[in-house]
Amino acid sequence: ISLNIQKYTHVRQSQRGTKPYYTSRLWWCGILLMGLGELGNFAAYGFAPASLIAPLGSVSVIASAVISVVFLKEMLRASDILGGALAMTGTYFLVTFAPHSSPHVTANMVERSLVSWTFLIYFMFEIILFAILMYLYKCRNIKHIVIMMILVALLASVTVISVKAVSGMITETIRGSHLQLTYPIFYIMFIIMVTSCAFQIKFLNQAMKMFDATEIVPINYVFFTASAVVAGILFYEEFYGLSLIYIIMFVIGCLLAFTGVFLIARARPRIKMDRVFISMGQIPGIPITPDRASDSLEPGTSSSVLILFSS
Repeated sequence: ISLNIQKYTHVRQSQRGTKPYYTSRLWWCGILLMGLGELGNFAAYGFAPASLIAPLGSVSVIASAVISVVFLKEMLRASDILGGALAMTGTYFLVTFAPHSSPHVTANMVERSLVSWTFLIYFMFEIILFAILMYLYKCRNIKHIVIMMILVALLASVTVISVKAVSGMITETIRGSHLQLTYPIFYIMFIIMVTSCAFQIKFLNQAMKMFDATEIVPINYVFFTASAVVAGILFYEEFYGLSLIYIIMFVIGCLLAFTGVFLIARARPRIKMDRVFISMGQIPGIPITPDRASDSLEPGTSSSVLILFSS
């Protein structure tokens, strides 16, 4: 709803040629709704496994496409219907077969997970891969979309771990079981969360300058979801005790959701944006709205291409 309200404001301001979009009360209503949505997204990590929350970002693409067709009178394509059906089927599989319970996140639990061999090996692999990709990107000047999206996904895995830790410790504190905010690890994870989000925003902005949103949406969603699921499995042991058939059906649900998002995002009118506003969603979805959409958006462009998933 937020993205479509903001898009409507951009299109209306562009057609009328009036004041900048940020002077519109309607646009600020959209920003407020986005903030409320991201707050709920952040809180969800305190109650549910990250491997369940991250893939459900596909719901945002479906909802945005439906709202844009119904209220913004945009064209409904056959690929939109097929993609929506696949994404909804995948969502059903995810909700049904994903782990439905996660361990209570406490300061002691986070500290133990940080020094576990499983996580240390995974984290070292991430650091090495990140360094190699940064070398290719900065030193060799290889500007490939896959390199950019893997960099974002590697940061997203750190963001997911830290966001769930912070949200989980706040949840435990509110429940009154034990005060978690007195532990230094809470503030360490908070700093990691903010830092990783900031660098995600930086790389996403750079990617949006070089590539079209219709390319970034499906690739970023797939990479982010994969990194979030792996982080949840290795750090929070979310798949521990889950039967093999449930794991297989969960993977099938992810593949269906990936395909659905790709079909909805594909073949959209190309949108180039010099600068974008990116919220912290990603966490695991990062919605974006164009900073200068009045110069780049056409009335018939679907807002579903303005959705990124990261954090």
